[in-house]
Amino acid sequence: MIIEDTRQKIDQHDIKHQAFAEMGVELTRCALPFGDYAYPPRISVDTKENMQEIAGNLVGEHERFRQECLRAMKANCHLYILVETEWETINSIDDVHLWYNPRLIMSRKAVTGEKLEKIMKTMTAKYGVRFMFCRPQEAAKTIIDILNGVCEDG
Repeated sequence: MIIEDTRQKIDQHDIKHQAFAEMGVELTRCALPFGDYAYPPRISVDTKENMQEIAGNLVGEHERFRQECLRAMKANCHLYILVETEWETINSIDDVHLWYNPRLIMSRKAVTGEKLEKIMKTMTAKYGVRFMFCRPQEAAKTIIDILNGVCEDG
């Protein structure tokens, strides 16, 4: 059994929910102080729909994101950020510089892949948050692997 945060929109995670069911994993919904899925209190996984969402979190909502990382660190909980991406070239933080932000067409102030990679590495160093990447169809299995301690680093 794993806990799913009540802020997760029920109708937007059908692929993961179906995969969890096929794996025999029972989901219980409960408000989590950080992350989207957890085996509290030791491991929590916060999922991001795509690279654009994590860019928005780390740049546009940096202080909120930083506070979430601090809460996890103070709770001695390993916080994983799982970014679902179709970019086959992005498999780890070291690949994020390869990401091209489509918002750069509209604004030169939009974050670049290089800058996003630097921010992620800083967050990892300061707060112990771990960033991992997978394809959307692999998300449920990756979450289970993380919660079971199979995945150590991203």
